Amino acid sequence: MPQNKNINKLIIVAALGYFVDIYDLLLFGVERFDSLNDILPEQYPGISESVKKSLNLIYGKLLLNWQMAGMLFGGIFWGILGDKKGRLSVLFGSILVYSIANILNGMVHSTDSYMVLRFISGFGLAGELGAGITLVSESMSKERRGYGTMIVATVGVFGAVVAGFMGEVITNWRYSFYLGGGMGLALLLLRIGVFESGMFHAVKSESNIKKGNILQLFSNKHSIIKYLCIIFVTVPVWYVMGTLVLFSPELSELMGLPEKSISAGKSIMYAYAGITVGDIASGLISQLLKSRKKAFAVFLSLTVVGVILYFLYGGTSVPVFYSIVAFIGFATGYWAVFISTASELFGTNIRATATTTAPNFVRASTILISLLLSLVISVLDVDKLLATKITGAIIISLGFIALYFLEETFGKDLNYVEK
Repeated sequence: MPQNKNINKLIIVAALGYFVDIYDLLLFGVERFDSLNDILPEQYPGISESVKKSLNLIYGKLLLNWQMAGMLFGGIFWGILGDKKGRLSVLFGSILVYSIANILNGMVHSTDSYMVLRFISGFGLAGELGAGITLVSESMSKERRGYGTMIVATVGVFGAVVAGFMGEVITNWRYSFYLGGGMGLALLLLRIGVFESGMFHAVKSESNIKKGNILQLFSNKHSIIKYLCIIFVTVPVWYVMGTLVLFSPELSELMGLPEKSISAGKSIMYAYAGITVGDIASGLISQLLKSRKKAFAVFLSLTVVGVILYFLYGGTSVPVFYSIVAFIGFATGYWAVFISTASELFGTNIRATATTTAPNFVRASTILISLLLSLVISVLDVDKLLATKITGAIIISLGFIALYFLEETFGKDLNYVEK
């Protein structure tokens, strides 16, 4: 019974940590318009409305890339730390960094300081999910750990729904950042008494085992294929979220909807409401079919349907647009299966590194997707809307190729190390 209580508390702590993680991660997307519309006139006195609109989009992409770059570097740092010093050190350290950074983010008055703090926030956010999922996966039985990661993912992504809702309710964008940072600091108290992974303790005492060596992920062909496949099969999620949803105001206008009829905050809220349900569904399907790969196949196929609906009917009306966004959110709700698989692919001595870096490489793919979009526009000489469609076709095709080569991990024994 005490063991069950410890596991239950661990799942709750990991789930709430991911909730705050996603809230803060998506908060910039929710408050992008209001924050930059407030800051830009201070930075460029006398700026016209047309120029401000253009700069809002330019700086919006730039700030998002800085945040994702922070997550890329943070994922490497926290992942290695988790395998060398323990999963708990990451759970405490990462949340402290991004909570303080988000509170300071509410005080910015220039795009330069905004960029620095988005980078630091991203750096801190990068450690939360991987450490929590690694702890849950190593503490539960191989038959039931999928349910644990499903709960963590489902509660976590609901943080985006709350971020979207609070963006509509809180009129001052600075208070939204204060709230996110405050929730993170409050969560630190809840983490007192959480126990370290028994598998990690067993490996920690073995001095002859290399721990947290990220090069082990690329040490042979088999490891490279495993690692790249789990990343590329999930990149379509961030094509949808980082492009179709985050920049929905601009894309919906290109598809024929009136200017300012679509809110980025509402799009994020509806999309993540869909993802919340999708995470439950994908997690259950994975457990019932006893296969991670089959669950990936189902939801990646649904993502194709959602993207087609987005471009065919997204410009019909505002209610139709938000309905499609909710469906496409559900279709990309295979994040629960993704994080389960990422934690199951590698041994205990490199598991935190793999589980922490993989989600952040997926998130940081937003930078590459943005570059690919620009490349398509310049090379093929097409408009932004068509370029976005072509980019999506490329990204999703790579996802299916990665799925074909991905290793099945359901029911895999995790008590081993990578040599």
